[in-house]
This record gives sequence, C-alpha cells and structure tokens, in this order.
Amino acid sequence: MAEVSAGAGPTALRERAPAPDLARGFMLLFIALVNAAFFLTGPDIVATAADRAVVLVRSVLVDARSIPLFSLLFGYGTVQLLRRAGGEERTDGPARAGGPGWPAARRLLRRRGVWMLLIGLVHAVLLLPVDIIGAYGLALVALAGLLRLRDRALAYAAGGLAAASVALNTALSRALPPETGGSVEAGSIVLPDFASAASERLAEWTVYTPVTLLTVVLPPMLVGVWAARRRILEEPGRHRRMLAATAWWGLGIAVAGGLPDALVQIGAWTGLPGRTEGDLAILHDAVGWAGGLGWAALIALVSLRLGERRGAAARAVEAVGQRSMTCYLLQSAVFSAVFAPYALGMGAELGAASAAAVAVATWAATLYCAALMHTRGHRGPAETLLRRLTYGRPAPVRPPG
Repeated sequence: MAEVSAGAGPTALRERAPAPDLARGFMLLFIALVNAAFFLTGPDIVATAADRAVVLVRSVLVDARSIPLFSLLFGYGTVQLLRRAGGEERTDGPARAGGPGWPAARRLLRRRGVWMLLIGLVHAVLLLPVDIIGAYGLALVALAGLLRLRDRALAYAAGGLAAASVALNTALSRALPPETGGSVEAGSIVLPDFASAASERLAEWTVYTPVTLLTVVLPPMLVGVWAARRRILEEPGRHRRMLAATAWWGLGIAVAGGLPDALVQIGAWTGLPGRTEGDLAILHDAVGWAGGLGWAALIALVSLRLGERRGAAARAVEAVGQRSMTCYLLQSAVFSAVFAPYALGMGAELGAASAAAVAVATWAATLYCAALMHTRGHRGPAETLLRRLTYGRPAPVRPPG
C-alpha cells in the first residue's frame, strides 16, 4: 500500500478534542443496550416490572437514537480526517472539501472505506448481522463526493433522505402483517449452529448495509459534516446557546415521539386498531434523529462543563471513544458468546432487564480495557489495523549523514 504524507496521518491521542471522544464512548453504552436486546428471543422478554422499566427507558432514550448519534459523530470525524489530509478549501463560510489536496484525500477516504466495508463483513458473518462498520465504509466508498456539497445542499440532502426514510419505513410497515407491529427480526439469531447462522448473517448483512446507509446513517451523518465545518464539538464554548437548545428540543422531541410506542411495547397501551402499532413504531424511529442530535449536544455541554477537571471515569469513557471500533467488536463477541443458541444460549432465557445488565457490565469491562490501553499509550487493536491498512507503513527514519 502506498504511503501518504505525514500531514495526512491520524491525530495523536493527546491532541484529540475531548467532546467527540466522550460522545463516542458514552454512545457505545447505548449500542450495547440495543445489541444485547437484539439477541433476545424468549417468550418472557418483558415479564417483570424491571423488564418494563428497562424497555420504557431504552425505547424513549436509546433505541433508534444511538445510530443517529453514532452517524453524526462519524460524519464529524470524516471531516476531521479530511482536514488533516489537506482536502479542504476555504470559502466565504466554513471550509469544505475541494482544496488542492482533495483528490489525494478522496483516495484516502475511499481506501479507508473499502477496509471498513471488509471489516464490517467479517464482523457480520462471525458475530452480528446488524453491523454498522460496513455501512460507514460504504458511505466513504460510494458517497465521499457528498463532502463537497455546500451547506444548503447538505441541508436539502439530509432532509430529503430523512423524508425518504420515513416513506420507506411506512411502506415496509404496510407490507408486514399487523400482528408484527410493523417490524421483523433477523432470522440468524435463532439458528442453532454457527455455520448456518453465519450463512444467514451474510445474506442479512448484504441487505441491511445499503438500506441502513440510505435510510438511517446518511441524514445525521450529513448534519455531522455541517457541524464539523464549524468545529462545534471541538469548540463547544463558542456554540453554547445552540447546543443547549439542541439538547433540550432534540431529547424532548425524542421522548415525546417515542413514548407512545414505548407504552405499547411494555403492554401499557393495548387494543389499538389496525396498523396503529406500526405507525407508532415509525414515529418512534423518525424522532430518533432528533434524539441523536440532542444527545450529541448534551454530551458536548457536559464536556465543556468538566473542562480540564475530568476525572478518571470521564477519561475512561473518552478512552473508549478513542477505541470505539475495538470496543464495538468486543461487545459483539461477548454478546454472541452469551446469547447465541450455539454458545451459552441465554438469548432464549433472559428478559430485558437481565440483558441490559449484561450490556452495562460489558460496557464497563471495555472502560477498564480502554483505560488500561490509554495508560500504556496503546491504540485499540482494530484502530491500529485500520490505520495500517489505510495509511500504510510509516516511512523508515534514515540516520543523519
């Protein structure tokens, strides 16, 4: 693999702004809660008061809110990578892609995307079909040109994709039987042997990845690009008022729009006619984008408030954010071992509260591992691999003379 200039290399850990890493680290708790629940297949998922409480909170604050948050941060990070690679041009407003270094930067982004797509494929086949790494890789490979859009075009693209997503989800909900509530589960999670499950996961990932990219990832990713051009998460003090309004309204809309579907899930609202349950699920997911923006804004404000007084817990969360791919893959490995039918098989036995406990414990374990790697000055194994595949081997340092 060809080497790239030193200016295009990754940012040293000590030079990273804390807010994006804090958001990524916290977001992985959400991802853990969602993915642990994904594995549940038993008849008593919401059998106890604790189960109902967990589902209620997870539904209004986490489900369909974590991927928009993750996608916003991915778009934000992509602009940071582009900036380091020299692919920006100055305009009358915030910089955007298209400077003299754009062709090389675009090749770098696409090379990174190809490797992310392959890592996502392996992750899906071995562990989890609802992989997100591949969707982000596909975005870099196929849609890097979106980074050159001006702000108004970015807004139109994000809005149009969001509207198309709601339309597609509505059509899919109408096509499913009413008793499903407008949703369908991945069949691979109930297959009893690894080989057949892996084959099914491959088929599921092939469909899931492009659909997720177009209907879930791109709208908040484009918002992340807009935010990164203004360095909103890197300089939250300059944008305090906007962040406060976004946190308040974003999370408020997410809770209000997600509550009806949450009440249906816990059995507190029954007897709804026809397709109403499916429509409430569509509303729940649609307001999830607002929730993702709200969480990003709230975490940026928390980071601003903590400042240099961040304690060990906050720095551990940041360490997870700096190694988000490694921790994400580690979570999937743990969940497969605990929940899959061909492993411990607890997916058919546990309820929502117990699965959430497994998720929180797994995330806490990644906190410890990431903090340990941070104190030793090590990047995550997955980040090291992707860095090597993307940038190649560093040029050897020749002795003077």
